Amino acid sequence: MPLPTLRRKGRAAALLAAAVAALGASGASGALVEVGGVVLRADGGFTPQTLPRHSFAPIDFHGRVDVSGRGGGQPPQLRQALIDFDRDARLSVAGLPSCAPEAIDEATTEEARAICRGAIVGTGHVEALVSFESGPVQASSPLTIFNGPRLNGLSTAVLHAHITVPVTQTYEIVVPIERRRGNFRYRARIDLPSLAGGLGAITHIDVQIGRRYRSGGKARSYVSARCSDNILQTHGRFTFEDGTIVDGSVENYCRAR
Repeated sequence: MPLPTLRRKGRAAALLAAAVAALGASGASGALVEVGGVVLRADGGFTPQTLPRHSFAPIDFHGRVDVSGRGGGQPPQLRQALIDFDRDARLSVAGLPSCAPEAIDEATTEEARAICRGAIVGTGHVEALVSFESGPVQASSPLTIFNGPRLNGLSTAVLHAHITVPVTQTYEIVVPIERRRGNFRYRARIDLPSLAGGLGAITHIDVQIGRRYRSGGKARSYVSARCSDNILQTHGRFTFEDGTIVDGSVENYCRAR
């Protein structure tokens, strides 16, 4: 199981202990990454772990990421995340309703989920730390992931969060999902906006992604996978405001049936 490769401003950084390779593995205790001024803790996995070797079966993803500055302070802002998914994963949106971001751009979480109920493919929670001269303030919101409309021929997801502290703001982020060749079938590109006028930084995200539905008389799943080689691999590249880059691949083991 390969270790993540970690870089800061294009220069190699120290690699983690072998336990870090468990990042994202179901049942693992997670991983701790320290690069530059960023401390990142992550854990996650998928169910079920036993999958067909040749055909695709429905799965659910879950994941959690905590970010802080070294010493426990506020981290730099996360500006972009590129997530690549294994060639043995499959995304299905045929017949699944989509949610237009403009329909929920001023909606609360409850309103957004009511407006685009049929397009929900995942939920979670997001937290941020906002720095003021008087001290830091924590902001948080439920996170909703909707199937989005096609953009330039690509499938999309729409991420929605609504915070009320320290000010009321709604965020809806369109995430293009590109079909690719090679070891990774899909790439999701998440470009994050400035939080609280540049005073905020994300400190926590957790997600659960999965949706079963019927279309054309067939049972379908938003995400499916097979276990052709006993490994499902994910690659991530996280770019922070100060130039810190966390880049690497992790492998989750599956059992073929």
